[in-house]
Amino acid sequence: MNTIEAIHHRRSIKQYDPNHVMPQEDVNTLLEAASLAPTSFNIQHWRFVHVTDMDIRQQLRSAAWDQTQVTDASTLLVVTANTQSWQETPERYWENVDQSTQETLVNMLQDFYHGREWLQRDEAIRSGAMAAQNIMLSATALGYQTSPMIGFDIDKVGGIINLPESHVIVMMIAIGKGTTQAYPRGGQLPLSEIVIQNTF
Repeated sequence: MNTIEAIHHRRSIKQYDPNHVMPQEDVNTLLEAASLAPTSFNIQHWRFVHVTDMDIRQQLRSAAWDQTQVTDASTLLVVTANTQSWQETPERYWENVDQSTQETLVNMLQDFYHGREWLQRDEAIRSGAMAAQNIMLSATALGYQTSPMIGFDIDKVGGIINLPESHVIVMMIAIGKGTTQAYPRGGQLPLSEIVIQNTF
């Protein structure tokens, strides 16, 4: 399945085979694909909580208004992002470049983010969302179904996974073998409405 096919084929599925076990190799493939998503200054804000403990998944299901995919899907990831990645040993984001380039990028990075808390948060969420899309498209290519979720009590979920204060929750993604078909698409807005040439 090529990328365009995966984009067209991926749909949100809510019901999953609870007996299906995803091989760790496939989980690793999804997370490696996520780690190749773009980020500003190569900060790699994302942190993926792979929830395998069924007691924790049951707690998360309760915090997600009893949505069954939280416990029934083969894999559950809580996509989070570290808003402070920009200042946590940033040299490591360019360990493969020469020292002069590395120093220039670090200085640019710190000037760009310092004192701009709104930007730190926005960039972290953007990065996490792009990584999540990589996960879902890769899962589709591997023959799995996915359900991106924001329908949950974000404070309760944060408490359950012991979310650090510097992190934000981007979404949860349930991944597995779906047992139902997706609903027909609700309707896509025409390109003539969503594409603006040059200026509004």
